[in-house]
Formats: sequence, C-alpha cells, structure tokens
Amino acid sequence: MTVPNVATQQLLQLASALGCVGVELRNDLGRALFDGDDPAEIAALAAAQSQRVLALAEVKAFNVDPAEKLQVAQGLIDVAVACGAEAVALIPAVASQPIDRVDQRAALRQALSLLQPLLETSGVMGVIEPLGFLTSTLRFKEDVARVLDDLGRPACFRIVHDTFHHHLSGETMIAADLTAIVHISGITDPEPAVHQMADKHRVLVDADDRLQTIDQLRRLQAAGYNGPASFEVFDPEFHNITDPAVALAGSIAFIHDALAAEAAGAA
Repeated sequence: MTVPNVATQQLLQLASALGCVGVELRNDLGRALFDGDDPAEIAALAAAQSQRVLALAEVKAFNVDPAEKLQVAQGLIDVAVACGAEAVALIPAVASQPIDRVDQRAALRQALSLLQPLLETSGVMGVIEPLGFLTSTLRFKEDVARVLDDLGRPACFRIVHDTFHHHLSGETMIAADLTAIVHISGITDPEPAVHQMADKHRVLVDADDRLQTIDQLRRLQAAGYNGPASFEVFDPEFHNITDPAVALAGSIAFIHDALAAEAAGAA
C-alpha cells in the first residue's frame, strides 16, 4: 500500500535495497495481484532478492457472512501457498454504526472456526487486523485474544498490530505473544482530532508523528516482539512521489535511531 504504483518485481528489488526482510502484497490496488506474474515466479524472485512474502492482503469483511467468504479465502490461501507467502490478512468489515463487543466476538468466533481447517491444511497463517474505527466490527486486540483463548490458541491465527488503528481504538493492550506483524504509519497533520483521523492522513513516521508509533514499537519490543514491521502509508501525495526509496530510507533511519536511543537510555 505504501508504494502502490510500483510493480511487484520492482517492489521486491526496492525492499531488498532498503534492507527489508520482506514485503506484503495486496489484491486491492486496482490491478491483478503480482501484476499478472505467476505466483511461482514471484516466489523465485523473492528468494533471489532474499525477501520473504510476509502476507497477502486481503480477505475483506471476513467476519460478516463468513460461510460465503470461504471460497474467496481458499482462493487467496491457494495463491499464498503457490507464491510462498507466510500469511493471508483477515480484515473485518466497517459498519454504519457501532457494534456491541459481545457481538463482535461472536462473529469473530464463527469466522475463525470456519477458517481454521483451511489454514491448518495449507500451513498458511491467518493474520487478524482489528480496525480502530468507531464503527469497526472488530475493534480491539483484546477481543481477538479472548476468542483465540476460547479456541485454544490455534497456531494458524495471529494478530496484526497496526499503530494507526491501535491509536484510534484507544486500546492499551499490547499482545506481543500473539502478534505476527506490525503495520506502521504516522500522522503529522495537526488538524484532525483522533476521531477524525482517516487512512488518507497516514504518512511515514518522523519526529512529528501523533500516533506515538515509536512508543508502541518500544512497548512491543519490551514485551518480547521481534518480528517484522511493515509500512502502511495511504497518503495519496506520497503515492505519487518519484523516489520513494529516499523517503523510506529516511523514515527507517529515524525509527532505528529512536529505538536505539531508547535502548541506550535504558542501559
């Protein structure tokens, strides 16, 4: 999502040049997944660039009428297997009005019970991303954790910690042991109140970030998380810059330096 105008092959090269461990690829960019390349070719290209395909996004609104989503989910899981992707992203619906948390958990439990055999058979993980919007049908990591506890913590499910959605939800829980990937973005626009923050405001992380992304990363690390973090920038102006590598490298350096400074201070 951060560089939606970059073709898949070039994205793998860009990620490698930036020292990244892998990429997330999306099926909602208005064109064919992998830009029409064969999944096996993407697997080979990723290996050649020493890149992991961390996840394929997304099974949209997976928690609404989940039985009707199984064919879509199975199709994305099959592609994940073919391209060597480690996970598929499970994205909840956003409703027109707030949903009671009891109902959110019930819908999640039903969806995961249906998806579990598909994921276990394939060896692909389902990564669940709570969305912090007020009308999200799955808003809190705590509710995901509770449902996963009810199901016996199946290994095929993990959580996405998104720094934007974590901030919007107001949740304090850090579920490091259940987290498979972290999405990072910042908001530097001083105008929107928290309830007005939207995807379009999401930019790279720098010193003006209002989402407290660095603090979230520190807390995740302190709780034992050492997995990947993936930029998720939606700002249309950033999508149109001519050299995203320079901007991405600058944000990566800022994040590394900020976390290193914290570690040095703690020592």
